[in-house]
Amino acid sequence: MADQYDVIVLGSGPGGYVAAIRCAQLGLKTAIVERENLGGICLNWGCIPTKALLRSAEVLHQMKHAKDYGLAADNITADLQAIVARSRGVAKQLNMGVTGLMKKNKITVHMGMGKLVAPGKLEVTGDKGSEVLTAKHIIVATGARARELPFAKSDGKRIWTYRHAMVPAELPSKLLVIGSGAIGIEFASFYNDMGTEVTVVEMMDRIVPVEDADISAFLEKALTKQGIRILTKAGVSAVDNGADGVKVTIKDGAGKETTETFSHVIVAVGIVPNVENIGLETLGIEPDKRFHIKTDPYGRTNVKGVWAIGDVVEGPWLAHKASHEGVTTAEAIAQELGNKDVHPHPLDRRNIPGCTYCHPQVASVGLTEAKAKEAGHELKVGKFPFIGNGKAIALGEPEGLIKTVFDAKTGELLGAHMVGAEVTELIQGYVVGRTLETTEAELMQTVFPHPTLSEMMHESVLQAYGRAIHI
Repeated sequence: MADQYDVIVLGSGPGGYVAAIRCAQLGLKTAIVERENLGGICLNWGCIPTKALLRSAEVLHQMKHAKDYGLAADNITADLQAIVARSRGVAKQLNMGVTGLMKKNKITVHMGMGKLVAPGKLEVTGDKGSEVLTAKHIIVATGARARELPFAKSDGKRIWTYRHAMVPAELPSKLLVIGSGAIGIEFASFYNDMGTEVTVVEMMDRIVPVEDADISAFLEKALTKQGIRILTKAGVSAVDNGADGVKVTIKDGAGKETTETFSHVIVAVGIVPNVENIGLETLGIEPDKRFHIKTDPYGRTNVKGVWAIGDVVEGPWLAHKASHEGVTTAEAIAQELGNKDVHPHPLDRRNIPGCTYCHPQVASVGLTEAKAKEAGHELKVGKFPFIGNGKAIALGEPEGLIKTVFDAKTGELLGAHMVGAEVTELIQGYVVGRTLETTEAELMQTVFPHPTLSEMMHESVLQAYGRAIHI
């Protein structure tokens, strides 16, 4: 007799485990299936351990600049393996935390490979053999993996994906990062702070190309000042992986090729959703041309009783987006099962913040200035530099920029874009503002505490309307 549940969640990343918890909170008998580690890539090999690495690099950076704060710190060294061990310890702690949350919420955990075998049936194959679970609803939350380049296959020794880059056996002497999205730039920042000679290659005309052009330009200038070499409008056309290094051919925008040898290469050119070998074709679920599963705004696929969330569906492919989808889908399932007290709200992708944890940090929400113009808006744009903020100067972090984009006719906050210290913590203020459909009037009348970095958010709004005080 197969184990029977109301809901089975396939995958325990930030989408899957959150969906399972919300299902359990709503009184549904819930199981979760995981092939590797509870918490998925985010907790074990992504968001969390990389931030632990970046924190170590940040502390090292500050120690090297101790004199700037009237302090003395001599003979500063970095123990790479101790830094990696700390990062893995942080990941393990959170993995154990998710394990505890499963027990607390009475969610049954099945370790093994899960595969849809029929409507409402999921086969789990683990160390102890196979079993078939049944459920009224199944949520696919299998996440994604690093996209590989056919001519630069990762080997874990000299050619790395993000996963290899988190547990290096040695510190690269000369590193090439292919791709300047969030993952590529974060590793470039980390290894640069650790003392590695770093080069970043980006095919687009600017780094972090999804960000506002002003933010991209500011970040490129800051990273270049720190010693990172950045090649835009450039691509890698050939890779020769040898015993002593990786010979790479780089082609610039004019078609000119140059060959250079690096000790290591990180490939950071996006992700591929994990849709293979999980039985989608058995049930007639067809991924789109980019291999992502099609869903409605609540996570329903074209097959009744099968749902999908997170990195296997439409982007942006971010942990917090997956978690939000997990809650929405759990509530939609509960509603279908007769719970009249839940009222799920579909995700508004326009209000999902993006964060990059390099030094300086980058954060944004909503439309860039260029996208807002393309959409036909008449704009009012405000900018405020960190150098005009007392707290930023006191922190020794005077380099940064906050930019706000408003609709000139309605005062709607169309977008907010930041680069500088701790902006990943500040961006949520603008996210709340957009969620509440605020206008410039409410933001202008809001009292911001002093002295804080958040005051720059206020000043940026004021500057858009010619009312900035400190610039």
